[in-house]
Formats: sequence, structure tokens, C-alpha cells
Amino acid sequence: MRAVPRPLLAGNWKMHFTVPEGLRHALRLREDLEPYAAVIDLVVLPPAVMLWEVANALRGSPVAVGAQNAGWADEGPFTGEISPRMLAGWCEYLLIGHSERRQLFRETDEELNRKLGAAFRHDLKVILAVGETLEEYEAGRTAEVITRQVNAALYGVDPAGASVLSVAYEPVWAIGTGKAATPDYANRTMGLIRELLGKHFGERAQEMRILYGGSVTPANARSLMSEPEIDGALVGGASLKAPDFTQIAQHTAEVALSRQR
Repeated sequence: MRAVPRPLLAGNWKMHFTVPEGLRHALRLREDLEPYAAVIDLVVLPPAVMLWEVANALRGSPVAVGAQNAGWADEGPFTGEISPRMLAGWCEYLLIGHSERRQLFRETDEELNRKLGAAFRHDLKVILAVGETLEEYEAGRTAEVITRQVNAALYGVDPAGASVLSVAYEPVWAIGTGKAATPDYANRTMGLIRELLGKHFGERAQEMRILYGGSVTPANARSLMSEPEIDGALVGGASLKAPDFTQIAQHTAEVALSRQR
């Protein structure tokens, strides 16, 4: 039986809040989430325009800050982009590969591989999102899609990256729909992800965190977090409501404590 790592709970704010609204939300979360920080790792992913302000507001607190996306170059003629080098030093986490980036902005597996390498160069803790669309799910292609996405993203990656990489399984058909994957289905798919990580990172894959994302709510968080392959959650809509995100943190912490007994 593998040693279960500290759960990671990440709140992806997507394109929500003005800067003043985001600051108020961050300060509320700073207070509400503190009781659970001894048991789980916590991170918020605000829009880029407020990253600096939110990072300052949360400085010295147990809630870390991450970016929702970054480019693959340190600098250059890339209008509108933000580089991992710019984020390093005050932004601890970086999310890449979210299905909205893949689907709406046509990001490719090759681009994500380059982004992963750039993030590792600057010691960012990466959350790599993977997941199948509804069409792929209904066609029974989940394993094929997940295998392609994971292997392509990790191609040529330094095995030392295992210490700062988490993978988030997000079935696209569950994101924002209110229809989460069943705990058993999510657990089985995340078991596949761990097998794939094992081919790249060996035994270290057992210690890596695999998160579930896709309509995580206070109502289903406990059942999802209780599954053996699930090491936390990437939360979208519920992270915009402080009471909901705090309740998810509470359920996650309670499951983590029960595993320690």
C-alpha cells in the first residue's frame, strides 16, 4: 500500500472577479482556510491581472498562489503572454493543460510539453491537467486519450520533476456541468495515470499527487477524496464561493486525518 501524500486543494478562479473583488475573496479564504492548513496544502489560482496583489495579500499565510497558465519561453516577442520566469519567486504553482486551454485556445500536447519544461527550469510546482471530452468518453477512448496526453506532456522531462509535479484528472464532460465522474470511475482513471507516471518516474510516482477536477462540490468532495488514488482536487466554480471552498477543504482534511489513524 502506497504512502499517501498530503492532499492538495487548488481553487481555479478562471476569468472571474475584478482586482478588488479578488482581494476581498483572498482575504476571506486566508482566514477561513487556516484551520485546515496543518493537514492539507492549499493554493488559489487567480487571473493574471491580480496575481501580484493576491500574492501580497496572502503573504505569510498557509495559502499559496499559482497562475492559471504561462508561456514556454523566458522572454521574447510573445504579445499578451506571461513567462514562467516572470512568475518565479512570488508565484509558487502553475496550472497548465486545462481543458479550456486545450479546447478553446487550441493548445497542443507539444506546446504543453515545452511549457512543462520551462516551468521546471524556474522551480514552479506544476499542476498538469488531462482529461477526455464527452465524445471521447462515450466512444470508450478515455484510456487512449489520457495515455497520449500524459506521455506527450512528459516526453523528455527530467525525472527530478516528479518532486514538483501534480496531475489533475478533469473529465471535460464534468467541468462546469454539475455532473461529476463517479468516485469509482475517477479512481480507476487516476490509477491509469499513476501507472503512466510510474513509467516516467519509477517508484516516485507512488508519492506524486493526482487530483480530481470537474464539478467538485461540498456534496461530493468527501466521497471523491476517500478514493485511494485521489490526492486532492482542482476546484473551479465552488472555489469562487468561500463557504463552499472552505467546506471542501474541511472534508478533504477530515479524510486525510482518518487515513492517519
